[in-house]
Amino acid sequence: MWEWMAWTTPVAVFFACIVLMLVGMTVWEIRSPTLLRKGFLPIATTRGDRLFIGLLTAAYINLAWVGLGEKMTQWFSLDAEPSVWISFVLSMAVLALVLRKG
Repeated sequence: MWEWMAWTTPVAVFFACIVLMLVGMTVWEIRSPTLLRKGFLPIATTRGDRLFIGLLTAAYINLAWVGLGEKMTQWFSLDAEPSVWISFVLSMAVLALVLRKG
């Protein structure tokens, strides 16, 4: 059933984190409805809005990392492509920043 996708450990962890965040945010929203708030984003947002924006940003960071991996080996004279765990940590940090301060 899942053979069509390259399920490496980083990919599985990334998707598991997304599922856990969606479940957690759903429970949080049911227990404590959110209000609009203005952070550094140019619009007033709810928790769900910030989660959506943060997830899109995290996905784009990971896609850019994978897409530029070969170029980074040339630019920085690396022996191998940089680990996708670096992009995972970076994207989760950006997601946390958007959720907290966005």
